[in-house]
Amino acid sequence: MNQARRRLSYFHAGGTEPLLGATIPEHFAAVAETNAERLAVVSRPQGRRLTYLELFEAVDELARGLIGLGYGRGDRIGVWSTDNIEWLLIQMATARIGAVLVTINPAYRPRELAYALERAEVQGLFLIPAFRTSDYVAMMTGILPSLANAGPALTDPALPLLSRVVVYDPADPMKTPRPHPGFTTWRDVIQTGESVDREALDRRTAALDRDDVINIQFTSGTTGFPKAVMLSHHNILNNAYFAAKRLGFTAEDRLCVPVPFYHCFGMVLANLLSLSVGATVVIAAEHFDAEATLEAVAGERCTAFRPCSSPSSNIPGSPVMTSPACAPASWPAPPVRSP
Repeated sequence: MNQARRRLSYFHAGGTEPLLGATIPEHFAAVAETNAERLAVVSRPQGRRLTYLELFEAVDELARGLIGLGYGRGDRIGVWSTDNIEWLLIQMATARIGAVLVTINPAYRPRELAYALERAEVQGLFLIPAFRTSDYVAMMTGILPSLANAGPALTDPALPLLSRVVVYDPADPMKTPRPHPGFTTWRDVIQTGESVDREALDRRTAALDRDDVINIQFTSGTTGFPKAVMLSHHNILNNAYFAAKRLGFTAEDRLCVPVPFYHCFGMVLANLLSLSVGATVVIAAEHFDAEATLEAVAGERCTAFRPCSSPSSNIPGSPVMTSPACAPASWPAPPVRSP
């Protein structure tokens, strides 16, 4: 067979509903149009709420900024941050232009960060200034000393593929100060995108393939160095969508997400799961906080909550909640009890 004419095919092995054939931005656009006025995300630590229309517009604004910086299909963009709305925007904006999102554990120290950046061949990195005792700017500058005096367009032999390091403060991204000359700010990115029109962005999305790699996640590294795992639109969108269907999620649901976004539990089975059906993502805190989680569940009238075993066992005054499975329920929802 002529190699140029070969195409991948899929065999549907059972079930009543075939797998989705869309890319993530194609599916998200349809969901956002149907649920434009519904609440898409609530970030309690940031005091912000976005409808699906607002989220869609914010994603496109950032996606145009990424194009303006020169990024596109197949380029690798990392995010090193705790949970916030901007993390979600980066997740969806990279998918919009076909860039590969590299998710980096916010608990990483310099040696681990440098390994991830080099191993995944990261070309652009988004980070927050600091969280608690972790000074991300200082750690990044320690890895790449040229950030202290170079221009925003980087060329450093330590990480030769890394061309931009973008810093944003979740408290007010557009007013984030530039910590050193080599850093790009969130405002810089957004302003750069003002020269990119919607048609150019749509052309980027139309050229994508559902089998394109769209995400690189790292394993825990319990059996050696963390290993980079490549995931596609088709892979994670169907995982998210059919998990939502299996749990009975609809646009009426609100999911409290106390787990970190950087791994599949938060990014796919919480964020993308909710956005795939028009449900609401509720961010309780930047990092797991038992009291903030309970307040978010009650205050936002969440119908479901995505815990993992260790943090949920620390929730004060509540039964042990060790099951990672959760499903929508009428309010008030009975607690999930371990067997």
